[in-house]
Amino acid sequence: MSKILAVDDSTSMRQMIAYTLKESGYEVEEAEDGEAGLEKAKSQQFSLVLADVNMPRMDGITMVGRLRGMDQYKFTPLLILTTETGDDKKQQGKAAGATGWITKPFDPDQLINVVKRVLA
Repeated sequence: MSKILAVDDSTSMRQMIAYTLKESGYEVEEAEDGEAGLEKAKSQQFSLVLADVNMPRMDGITMVGRLRGMDQYKFTPLLILTTETGDDKKQQGKAAGATGWITKPFDPDQLINVVKRVLA
């Protein structure tokens, strides 16, 4: 079973993401910001990380960049899940090493399809 880390400062958004993924058979861990997400990622291995962009303490793009710099996350899918739609932010995410970009509010079926695709 794939283990996924969902990082978002919104409790309700984390719960929606976790519910959607768990319903499809994934194991999900949650973190409330980039700092907490990075700490969890250092202490255990995840098959996929989903991160919001705008969070306190450490934003998702910075977290993605730091994860990409770690040997155990060089090839792990790192997806940005955010309300941000600007090309500049998307380019920053891509430069940091993000695998893909999903815009919130997300469609649960779309999220599952993207997760299945990047984990295949």
